[in-house]
Amino acid sequence: MITTRIVPWMTACLVLGSNLHAQRLTSLVDPFIGSGGHGHVFVGASVPFGAVQLGPENNFSGWDWCSGYHYSDSILIGFSHTHLSGTGIPDLGDVLIMPSFDTTYSSRYSHKEETAKPGFYSVRLLSSGIDAELTATERVGFHQYHIPPGRDLHIMIDLTKGIGDETTGMNIHQTDDYTIVGYRNSKGWADDQRLYFAIKSQLPVKRFTVDGGKGLITFGNPAQVIRLKVGISPVSTEGALANISAEVPHWDFTRVRQEAEKKWEDKLSRIRVDTRDATDKKIFYTSLYHTMIDPAIFNDHNGDYRGPDKKVYQGASFTNYSVFSLWDTYRANHPLYTLIAPDRVNDLVQTMLAIYQQQGKLPIWHLMGCETNTMPGTSGVQVVAEAYLKGFRGFDTALALEAIKGSDLRNEAGLDYVRSQGYIPCDKMEESVAKAMEYSISDGSAALMARKMGRMEDYAWFAKRALNYRNYFDTATRFFRGKRADGSWNPVFDPARTSHPWIDDYAEGNAWQYLWLVPQDVEGLIKLLGGDKAFVNKLDRLFTTQSLPDSNAPPDIAGLIGQYAHGNEPGHHTTYLYAYGGAQWKTAEKVRYIEKNMYQAAPDGVSGNEDCGQMSAWYVFSAMGFYPVFPASGAYVLGSPLLDKATISLPGGKSFVVEAVNNSPENIYIRHVELNGKKYGKTYILHQDIIKGGSLKITMGNKPNFVFGQAPAARPKSDYSLK
Repeated sequence: MITTRIVPWMTACLVLGSNLHAQRLTSLVDPFIGSGGHGHVFVGASVPFGAVQLGPENNFSGWDWCSGYHYSDSILIGFSHTHLSGTGIPDLGDVLIMPSFDTTYSSRYSHKEETAKPGFYSVRLLSSGIDAELTATERVGFHQYHIPPGRDLHIMIDLTKGIGDETTGMNIHQTDDYTIVGYRNSKGWADDQRLYFAIKSQLPVKRFTVDGGKGLITFGNPAQVIRLKVGISPVSTEGALANISAEVPHWDFTRVRQEAEKKWEDKLSRIRVDTRDATDKKIFYTSLYHTMIDPAIFNDHNGDYRGPDKKVYQGASFTNYSVFSLWDTYRANHPLYTLIAPDRVNDLVQTMLAIYQQQGKLPIWHLMGCETNTMPGTSGVQVVAEAYLKGFRGFDTALALEAIKGSDLRNEAGLDYVRSQGYIPCDKMEESVAKAMEYSISDGSAALMARKMGRMEDYAWFAKRALNYRNYFDTATRFFRGKRADGSWNPVFDPARTSHPWIDDYAEGNAWQYLWLVPQDVEGLIKLLGGDKAFVNKLDRLFTTQSLPDSNAPPDIAGLIGQYAHGNEPGHHTTYLYAYGGAQWKTAEKVRYIEKNMYQAAPDGVSGNEDCGQMSAWYVFSAMGFYPVFPASGAYVLGSPLLDKATISLPGGKSFVVEAVNNSPENIYIRHVELNGKKYGKTYILHQDIIKGGSLKITMGNKPNFVFGQAPAARPKSDYSLK
């Protein structure tokens, strides 16, 4: 485990107003957590959900540089304006800017002279002695360079470089003494990205030259401070210029930095926590910060945006978004937004419905106006259905159901096999089991939505399809496994193997991990495995079964406890399944262990790819004491609260308080629970109870209460009626 102490090289004391608590929540965030190991998080300056994510770039050196930066590195090549946070595939890194005194546009740097805080990044470029500071608004990156006296600065703007992508078209030119504009088209994970930019300099440009996609600014007189504002747009250079005028019409860097920090402070204050462990508090607020980097705004200040059909849509009535890592984030990140960012949920759904109308299906993994089709399933269905089921109505609900049905009726990604024979043959398509399991979750979510809408025919159709997961259950091995077109099982099978071809029927996981991916019908899974006792025993074996080390295993299968892999998303709900079998105390054991061992306050403190906030969302929920196993059901299953107290701010001035009484490192078990002052015997709490406001008091102890949650009536349900 790498540990470090970040020492700021310049004083940065901001006055945010007397109405804030003495300790700013932004001071508890360490953006370097997850920047080492395989976390792949973004490090740099942004505002919550901002289009601009302005940060440092290393030379791209492989998988662990997917965000453009890795804590192990010591060379910077510049600062670019778009980044991904925590993904397993690289892209973006648009409009790379680097100050220098000569033609060497790279520099050594030291973490001792590097600072990262919400909305702010600074570093000393050791090769030149330049102190670089960065901050941002939603669509504008603000650079401030402190220059050693007597030196004339050059600034290089590189459009040839991205993070693992290829530049397919570019232009850069000067329009007046203070303005440079252009565009960069690229092909990478996003196969047709189009980004426009405008750069405003505070000082006049003496000379501007272009050579091979690289622009070079030279200033005529030595200056000790150089400031640049860089606006970006998915539509046009005019849009980028207008974004600068709308968001940063001045040259006050400190003001922009303060405003960025205030925006983060507001979002972080949606949850106020108390805990005696300062490290837990730091990890919590860093995790909460990471859940709000993406999805990223993808429109101009006036509402214009470019759709996946490459048409420009003007003046949209909603905020358009991109960077939808839905296979990851539908599990906990989007459920978290329904509590802490309800003001954004309708716009997120409206974005998805617009994407449906423009590309013929809900987003799968949408990136900068491009559908990457990455990861199995139709995960956008879960997000849309959950929003409707939790009472959000700021979108066309009829269109929402149409989009869900339309996304499921396509003849691609195995959906034609699902309709014709109920399963996807493994000899016809890879990841057949993973695809079908995810489709079944989508269908379970859609069934609940259709039922609530009174569309009973649609409900029955979706509900039946949600049981297709059973077609992959092998009663001999008692695992889900690939089935060939002739109905026989795939002979290549070993549930504990984690490399190809053993995992080809799954996606970034093996048969042990995918056995539990039935959140829409946990009761049915319990029956398949032989009842409560057999179900709980099999779960126990998941955490104790070892496999031989395999150097060919994908790095995504990380954070292992036996066969459980916390570093990858399909297993994130698994620890909470004990409660469905009447053994909530075992959920408490596993959850508390993961909270304390899979998350650390260090650069390699995240046990797998952060994946646009999902790893962190698991921690945010679990540290408070509950988790959305099946988001569409509206139920949150109780675990083992790590924090002594968490207060969630809700609309209308309401709040919901979760208090863990007698909480300690030893007292990990729930002894009893009170909801709004009354005894509460269930091992879950409903979304509707939380948003009403109130309190949940959880008394903890060092021994299990075997009776708590044992009765069938006390257990969580999938809220899924067709068995």
